[in-house]
Amino acid sequence: MHRRQFLTTATTGATILAFPAVLRAQSKDPIRIGFPLPLTGTFAAIAADMHRGAQLAMEELNAKGGIMGRKVDVMFRDDELKPAVGAQRTKELIENQKVDFVVGGLAAHVQMAINEQTKAAGKLYISVSQSDEISAKPDTSPLTFHEALNPTITSRAVATFGVKELGKKWWIVYADYAFGKQNTAVFTAIAPKLGGTLLGSTPYPLGKPEFSAHLPKIQAAKPDVIYAVTPGADAVPFLKQAISFGLKKDAKIVVPLHFLDYTKEGGAEVWQDIFGATHFCHELAETVPQAKRYVDAYTKKFNRPPDSYSGYGYSGIMEVARGVELAKSTDSNAVANALRKNREYDHYKGKQWWRACDNKSFQDLWILKVRSPQQVKGEWGFFDIVGKVAANEELDRTCAEKGFA
Repeated sequence: MHRRQFLTTATTGATILAFPAVLRAQSKDPIRIGFPLPLTGTFAAIAADMHRGAQLAMEELNAKGGIMGRKVDVMFRDDELKPAVGAQRTKELIENQKVDFVVGGLAAHVQMAINEQTKAAGKLYISVSQSDEISAKPDTSPLTFHEALNPTITSRAVATFGVKELGKKWWIVYADYAFGKQNTAVFTAIAPKLGGTLLGSTPYPLGKPEFSAHLPKIQAAKPDVIYAVTPGADAVPFLKQAISFGLKKDAKIVVPLHFLDYTKEGGAEVWQDIFGATHFCHELAETVPQAKRYVDAYTKKFNRPPDSYSGYGYSGIMEVARGVELAKSTDSNAVANALRKNREYDHYKGKQWWRACDNKSFQDLWILKVRSPQQVKGEWGFFDIVGKVAANEELDRTCAEKGFA
C-alpha cells in the first residue's frame, strides 16, 4: 500500500471512530418513533383519535421529505390499557424495533410504566395523556416530556369556573385509578378556597360503570353540581343512569374533559347542558388559524373532524421532529436539550411552551357546554365554547412542589 493511500485510509477510519453520531445522523434509515396506546378497552375511541392524529403528522412530515431527509416511521402498539402490557410493548419497541423515540400512553397508570422503560433505555419520551406524577420527581427524568394537560391544571380550571358559575355544593363520582384519584384530590383541595363545599365522593372501578346503588345517597345529599370523573366509555352509562334516576334535573353535571366521540355516542339528548374542559375541539377552527389548518387536513384525510386527543398525538410527533431538526441529531439528550432551549411551539391550535424544570407543556384550555338536540350543527357540532382559560404556569404545581430545587 502506498503511503498516501495508507494515510487516506487511516484518516477515514479515524473519522468513522471519532464521529459516529454524525454518520448516524446522515443515515437514510427511517427515524423510528414508538407509539404505545390502548387501541382496545375503555379508552379505545380516544386512542383511535390519537392514532389518527399521529398518523397525519407522520404523513405530513414524509410528504415534506421526512426529518433531516429521513423517512419517519411511527410504530403503533396496543398497550391494552394495562401497565404490564404497556411496559412490555415499549421494551419490544426499543430493543427489537430499535425506535429512536417514544410518544404515547393514554391512561395515567400505563404511561408511568412506559416511562420506566424509556428512562432505563435513555430514550426521549413525550407522554400524551393526563398525569400529575409524570412530570414530577421521582417519576420524571430529563428525557420525559409531558404534552398533555394534567389533573391539577384541569380540575383547578374546572373548579374555578364551576364554583363561580354553576353552584357551591358538590359531589364527586370518580373512577378509582390514578386519573380519577388525582382529579378528586385536586378538586377537594381547591374548591373550599373558592367558596365551594364538597358534600361527598363516590369511587367506582374503571370500566365497570354501574352506579345504581350509589345514586340514592347522592340525590339525598342535594348537591348543586356533580363532578363526574367518569372517563372514556364510562361517561355515557353514568349519564344515562343519572338521567333515569332524575339526578340531571336536580343538579348540574360537569366532567373534567369533553370528548367528541363519546358525546356523539350518547347523543345530545343525554349530554345536553353538560359542562367540561378541553385543550382542543374542532369548533376552534372558526377563530384560530392553526386550528383551521389542522381541522381541514384531518377532515380531508379521515372524512370526519378531529376529537381532542388527536391533537396530542399530532403534536407529540411534530415535537420529536422539531427537536431532531433543532439538534441535528437523533440523540435523545441532544433533542431534549434542544426542546428546552427552544421552548415555544405551535403545531395545531396556538402557542404552547415547555417549562424547563419539569418538561411540562403549558397551553390554553376551554370550557365547553353541550348543545341541545335542536342546536347541534350537522353530524358533529355538539359544543358551545363558553369560556377560555389562558395558559398559565400558576395553574400547575410549582417546580419546588414537584421536587425540583
